[in-house]
Amino acid sequence: MSTVTPASPSGSKGLRYRDYTPADEAAAYEVCLRTGDAGKDATALYRDPRALGNIYVGAYLAFEPGLSLLLEDESGVCGYCLGALDTPAFFRRFATEWLPPLRLRHPEPTGDPAAWSLDERLYHELHHPDLTHPEPIETYPSHMHIDLLPRAQGQGWGKRLVGELLDRMKHRGSAGVHLGMWARNERAYHFYRAFGFEELCRVGEGDRASIYLGLRFR
Repeated sequence: MSTVTPASPSGSKGLRYRDYTPADEAAAYEVCLRTGDAGKDATALYRDPRALGNIYVGAYLAFEPGLSLLLEDESGVCGYCLGALDTPAFFRRFATEWLPPLRLRHPEPTGDPAAWSLDERLYHELHHPDLTHPEPIETYPSHMHIDLLPRAQGQGWGKRLVGELLDRMKHRGSAGVHLGMWARNERAYHFYRAFGFEELCRVGEGDRASIYLGLRFR
């Protein structure tokens, strides 16, 4: 059964969230691109507008449509909250079903990695995906992420979307959820911490450093 929730947080005229449909793919990819620079617009950084979405959005829409929520207003889709119930199972499908056709379209870049464009770095990830997850995975078997365009931020919709997704995961029997995020995205970090997520670990250094956060359901 699809979900359509009318606006209710203050200042949210015309906003609602609903389940993803296949017709929404391009719009979801655009949100990913327009939030792809640690929450800021990355449109000017990439020549391939689908490069980010191919890694961070597409497989969720294809494999987990029941855990793919979209936020929209009168101008169109302006955010999403995406998740996977069983992270190891999702990663297996990501590696064996999602990535192979993308690898054919985007060969692995060659030459000095320091000279690669941002697009080429993402194409490299297609061939060497980061399938990191915190241990023990049994404690946090699900994972999620959320991105909202600026016009949808600061009105309570991020909290509402995350709450709905977590409720769906709990209803389906998940013991907990984790997420990974850029360490430099301080706004997102404080949002998740206020929601009850605990820091699990940090990976990498500098601009490429990531933080993993987790929330137990039981």
